[in-house]
Amino acid sequence: MRWSTPESHSPSLAPKKVGIVFLIIALAWPAGAGHAFPQPAGNSAATADIGTEARRWFEDAKFGLFIHWGVYSLLGKGEWVMDHDKLPCREYAKLPPRFNPTRFDALAWVKLAKSAGARYITITTKHYDGFCMFASRLTAYDIIDATPYHADPLKALADACHQEKIKLFFYYSLLDWHHPDYFPLGKTGASAGRDAQGDWKRYVAFYQGQVRELCTNYGAIDGFWFDGWWDRPEALWDLAGTYRLIHELQPGAMVGNNHHVDPFPGEDFQMFEQDLPGENAAGFNKVGASAKLPLETCLTINRSWGYNSRDTAYKSALEIIHALLGAAGRGANLLLNVGPRPDGTIGPEFSGRLQEVGKWLATYGDSVYGTRRGPIPPQLWGVSTAKGSSEHPEQIYLHVFKPREGTSIVFDSRFSWTPYLFGKPTPLQMRQTKGSLVLDLPSEARLPIDTIITLSPKVIGR
Repeated sequence: MRWSTPESHSPSLAPKKVGIVFLIIALAWPAGAGHAFPQPAGNSAATADIGTEARRWFEDAKFGLFIHWGVYSLLGKGEWVMDHDKLPCREYAKLPPRFNPTRFDALAWVKLAKSAGARYITITTKHYDGFCMFASRLTAYDIIDATPYHADPLKALADACHQEKIKLFFYYSLLDWHHPDYFPLGKTGASAGRDAQGDWKRYVAFYQGQVRELCTNYGAIDGFWFDGWWDRPEALWDLAGTYRLIHELQPGAMVGNNHHVDPFPGEDFQMFEQDLPGENAAGFNKVGASAKLPLETCLTINRSWGYNSRDTAYKSALEIIHALLGAAGRGANLLLNVGPRPDGTIGPEFSGRLQEVGKWLATYGDSVYGTRRGPIPPQLWGVSTAKGSSEHPEQIYLHVFKPREGTSIVFDSRFSWTPYLFGKPTPLQMRQTKGSLVLDLPSEARLPIDTIITLSPKVIGR
């Protein structure tokens, strides 16, 4: 993952003092069309190589757990420490003999993800440092051969995921600061101290061989999450061959690439790093959101992806829930990251927040899971989600983070709307004004995290 991250996620999702009233202005949608709100730009060249069932599941899931774990956790400075601290390969290679995560418990990790309400896990198999957290016959620079642990945590995690029916995605870094054939060097890794030579075709064969291992040694895999293409965007990566290999060996696997450009053919979802789709606080999410592919936002709980003992800037559970809703209101999943400690445990600063999110989802998850981007685009007050589709919603949820006087929400005048507080049987009362409807929220109805209003649209005259 990129090391330069924003101070926090979208300021529009930050909690603020709320008011009491918001305004509903009745405007018409074009007859026979979808909603009239701006749609994200798409890339017509992006093609689907996967069945609609996997994509539909992915869009329904809405929440995943990202896990960045490697030998870099020993230094407690995040996953970029080799590059940031200018550690040459010969020095960095002293870490694996010290890496012995005897407290790693794959089933505990999976159960934590389930308790948080996450529907899938994405874990790093190899990061930029080139060290492989899985058993690979193509290198001795892996957790089996180079550490005293001598076990494959990915095998244990895959077994636990299959047991608990949690989907499993593999992160794989195309960028490699360690491999001698990753040459010429890209934008990073200048201090790795490797010889200025290498065979790029041999490196591509190596990384594709490892992708083959990941596709064949762990049972059913539900997706691949590539990173590092941006280090050498001009290189001949043969991504088409890589994607074809995955889709042949794992027909149900989704493929995504964190390259920060328009999706390439063969990719099945588009991700945004440290930003919601359509935002660019991080500085490298300049491309528009695809109108054809499922979307995902990946986000750190603090400011680091890998374990960083110095980073205590943890987002609150409220900020995380608002980010989850902000993603859902833009038609995206939230992939929330944790950085386990070198002993294999996930610290309470992560697990505690995950459990708080899980408790909220246990009550209000129906307004998130299985939804699509709502017909009302994100507003200052919050977002909307919809069951059915954005164009033809069967149920609409307004997630009002900060209702206040003067907030405007646009509706189709061809529909009559009956508003309810989420889970309550009594309709809320609305006042008719000239050309608009006003809903007064009683102060006791407003919730500290998210006031959810359920709308059931009915076409007038039918």
